[in-house]
Amino acid sequence: MSTFADAQERDMILFVGSYLKSQQEDLRWLSEKLGKKITACVIVDIVKPDEYTNIVKDPKAKVLVVDLNSRAAIQKALAPYKHRFLAVTSRAERNIPMLKSIIPHVPHLNAPTESSLDWTTDKIKMRQMLRSYDRNIAPKFLVVQDASKETMDRIERLVGFPLIIKPSGLAASLLVTLCYHREELEANLKNTVRKLNQTYKKKRGRGEPQILVEEFMEGVMYSIDSYVNQRGNTYHTPLVHVRTGRSEGYDDFFGYMRITPVKLRQHKVDDARKVVEKAIDALGLRSTTCHIELMKTEDGWKVIEVGPRIGGFRHEMYSLSYGINHSLNDILIRIPKKPLMPKRVRGYTAVMQFYPRHKGRLLALEGVNRARKLESFQRISIKKKIGDLCDFARNGDDPVFDIVLFNKDRSRLLADIRRLEQAIKIKTKKPERRVVK
Repeated sequence: MSTFADAQERDMILFVGSYLKSQQEDLRWLSEKLGKKITACVIVDIVKPDEYTNIVKDPKAKVLVVDLNSRAAIQKALAPYKHRFLAVTSRAERNIPMLKSIIPHVPHLNAPTESSLDWTTDKIKMRQMLRSYDRNIAPKFLVVQDASKETMDRIERLVGFPLIIKPSGLAASLLVTLCYHREELEANLKNTVRKLNQTYKKKRGRGEPQILVEEFMEGVMYSIDSYVNQRGNTYHTPLVHVRTGRSEGYDDFFGYMRITPVKLRQHKVDDARKVVEKAIDALGLRSTTCHIELMKTEDGWKVIEVGPRIGGFRHEMYSLSYGINHSLNDILIRIPKKPLMPKRVRGYTAVMQFYPRHKGRLLALEGVNRARKLESFQRISIKKKIGDLCDFARNGDDPVFDIVLFNKDRSRLLADIRRLEQAIKIKTKKPERRVVK
């Protein structure tokens, strides 16, 4: 009797929201290993035409442009291909709501439940589920709607300082601020309330705009991507050490640098994995890759956030440092097949994101040519050009550039990171205010 994966009519992978070059290469590998041609079916939202920029040119791929707010439209678009789907997957946090709308229409595929996606894309629901499962793995928090005196009194009484303000449905460090005292809380909370709706609309926030206030956890930040199959069996990738902008003197929480492998004893890694497995179980995640942000504190490992997706830059980092095909494993776990996890360490990878120290128009970006000549240099992605407005991550802006470094020798990589930091100069000019006569 044929298995689901071996059935000849199952020859399509359904990609939701995007279809990347690495995924196209994954299908070539799958075709060879499964002994049949595997093709892509890509579904994108008709009301988000810019999603087309995330679809690699593949004449054999079937692209479906659908109104994802219409169940009937989704049903009609998928009907001719449903018998061919082998797995469904989605990359990037912004595509998770689209995946959630697709899952009810492909009930025979291994996929996370709608509820688990809901719990992981709403920071408030996520914390409620984590703390009800084990209150020791997540911070204290409150949900607030305004910046009134009564609200701030309640925050001070139930959460205490220092604390973090963060919207519940925005990615990365958007509108995330740290408060050490009442005056900072008042100023930052009022600013978040004022900007919340506009930022949700601009950055496609998930769910209803809400504000989460939680205790600030002091410690060292790490992240990990884990694969969980339909039975709940979990396979962990290596930990990544994360240094935020705040650790480098920015008043911001963007990921300034990510580096792997990390220098931790095995028993500490094992402890981190146990907390990760608790978080995955608490949120009911199955048949997906999970991205988990962790804080190593004096009281043990704590969960910052969990996402039902591959973490940013992780495919590239794991490929360089370990030879792990993270993108392929994201598909394999959903078929389901065991992910391929090479054990040998090839070297050390760092990904860095550079923001300006001051908001303004970009006047000059110095040091890029010197960066390209570094021994550890892999690639650079420049996102701003001269004259562009440069803002901070907490206000929803992109970095001036991302850069990837790799070296077989850790000390040589660290030396190149230092050279890079000394070489880069981002100069901005504060925008002139228009005087209304």
